Amino acid sequence: MADAQTEARDELASLLQGAAARDRAALREIYRRTSAKLLGVCLRILPQREEAEDVLQEVYITVWDKAHAFDPRLASPMTWLAAIARNRAIDRLRALKRRPADALPEGFDIADETPDAQAGLEQSQEYAKLRGCLEILEPRTRGAISSAFFGGHTYAALAEKDGVPLGTMKTWIRRGLSALKECVGR
Repeated sequence: MADAQTEARDELASLLQGAAARDRAALREIYRRTSAKLLGVCLRILPQREEAEDVLQEVYITVWDKAHAFDPRLASPMTWLAAIARNRAIDRLRALKRRPADALPEGFDIADETPDAQAGLEQSQEYAKLRGCLEILEPRTRGAISSAFFGGHTYAALAEKDGVPLGTMKTWIRRGLSALKECVGR
């Protein structure tokens, strides 16, 4: 099982190298392999599917432009891609909050019966492993990482909520991510 995950990670890293060399087929394959997960990341942060889909398109434009910056020694390909998606989605969320919301038509508050993005992620083996690794972290670090990466909260907002300096929050998250990287790599 671990060999299959390592192989998939290595293949994705190789595809990113192809995208860096401007290979369109490599970008298409990256999209095919990762778009569902990255859309899930975007949907978790953004309130509307259309916005999440727009951000997903921006993510792949960024991948095309920045694939040369990917370093497999620093992060797994999926982590790198998810970070791009998360950051783009947070940027879009901030932009949406700055502009006035259009009035919704009456009766528009119909509940969406489709599973949310996190429910889809929970079905994957990678997420199960990540979840197990998250459990080994101390509760405040686990909460900060979950709020930042799954809830779309900024480090500054988390620091304010917990009543700690921004640098302290960044340190907690950085140390927690380092521990997660080590755990997931085992």
